[in-house]
Amino acid sequence: MIYVYIIGSLVLGAVIGFVLHRYFVADRINRSRESADRLVSDARKAAETTKKEMLLEAKDEIFHLKAEADSDIKERRKELTATENRLMQREESIERRADSMDKREHQLSSQAGQIIKREKELDDAIADEKIRLETLAGMSTDEARTVLIERVRQDVTHDAAIIIREAEARAREEADRKARNIVGIAIQRVAADHTAESTVSVVHIPSDDLKGRIIGREGRNIRAFEQLTGINLIIDDTPEAVILSSFDPVRREIGRITLETLIADGRIHPARIEEMYEKAQTLVEQQIHEAGEQAVFDAGIHGLHADLVRTLGRLRFRTSYGQNVLKHSLEVSYLAGVMAAELGVDVTLAKRAGLLHDLGKAINHEVEGPHAVIGADLARRLGEPKEVLHCIEAHHGDVEPSTVEAVLVQAADAISASRPGARRETLESYIKRLEKLEALAESHKGVEKSYAMQAGREIRVMVKPDDISDADSVVLARDIAKQIEDELQYPGQIKVMVIRESRAIEFAK
Repeated sequence: MIYVYIIGSLVLGAVIGFVLHRYFVADRINRSRESADRLVSDARKAAETTKKEMLLEAKDEIFHLKAEADSDIKERRKELTATENRLMQREESIERRADSMDKREHQLSSQAGQIIKREKELDDAIADEKIRLETLAGMSTDEARTVLIERVRQDVTHDAAIIIREAEARAREEADRKARNIVGIAIQRVAADHTAESTVSVVHIPSDDLKGRIIGREGRNIRAFEQLTGINLIIDDTPEAVILSSFDPVRREIGRITLETLIADGRIHPARIEEMYEKAQTLVEQQIHEAGEQAVFDAGIHGLHADLVRTLGRLRFRTSYGQNVLKHSLEVSYLAGVMAAELGVDVTLAKRAGLLHDLGKAINHEVEGPHAVIGADLARRLGEPKEVLHCIEAHHGDVEPSTVEAVLVQAADAISASRPGARRETLESYIKRLEKLEALAESHKGVEKSYAMQAGREIRVMVKPDDISDADSVVLARDIAKQIEDELQYPGQIKVMVIRESRAIEFAK
């Protein structure tokens, strides 16, 4: 029974639960359905409202677009109307111009006909005039044209010559002005000391008693000294002094050092003289080498052959009119370098050539010929560039200078040599030498005038062209040069230039 009650209770509970579930679910469904109906109704209302609002907005937009379109159409119509009016006006203007052009063309056609007619008449008149002119002038048209062209050519040539002469004068003035400026700058920037020396050296002795010891028994000491050194030892009444005389400055310096060493030592005999001479020779060679190296260093030149450096050092003991040649060479190097820098040309080449330009003076006692040619030959053998060789050869006019650097070396050499105080020659003797040179040249027949140039290193001889021919000029130059060699004493060489000139002069009135 218990099981029956239990089962019955379960069945009853299930039925009751089912009924309650159906009741509550149906109620919830109904409520949901009502809610859904309300939502649909609200959505329909909202949609209607939105539809109306959108319709209103669309109508407003259509209205505005229509208004704008109407306004745009009105503006376009106005523009089209204005454009149409302008086109009509332009068309009317073109029509008026076309009418005017037609009239103008008609007038031009008429004028062209008249011009052709007049050209024909003018050609006929010109032909008649040519015939008449040919008859009067006695020449054809081609001949007259030739004469006219020749006259025009002569006039143009004359005018061109005047213009060229004026241009040359202006260029010469400008070149002279710039040259003076450059030379002035070079002289201002270079200052060198000049030592006046001579061909004799004086050696002071403590007492006159040493003179007898220097002479030696029966003159053996003095003979050994002169034979060994190659210089003249002069012992006279000059108190406490003996004189060494030699044209070779290196030998004279070796002799001076030898004699001073012997006097200081006190032992004077042939064997001692020979010993002291060898030491003096070694010392002077060392001085020569040091002087050459110092000169090369001072000038800032590199790559010189050792023999060239040694030869430069020998110039320390060489003088020209009292001017030390090594110092002169250094000054020429400085001057040429400064002027080359002002002109913008090769400074190194100018300084190198300036330093080596008087190289031949160190050896011209041993070799015949002008020192410029001797120096160039030595530099050529020792591998110097051809530009430097040309500057050395041309610095006294032995060769015509063909480069700017050669002209600068020539100018620097003249500046250094003519600087006040550079050379010991007095003004009076200098003027007399120039006057004698000019008088010698003017003593020859046919010479009109002569001029000493370049401090007496050149003589220009003007001859009478009627008396002296071109062939005679060559002979005259040789004769004058020969007479100068025989009668005058001068340093270096003198260039003789004979000028024969013919001039044609006409006056325009």
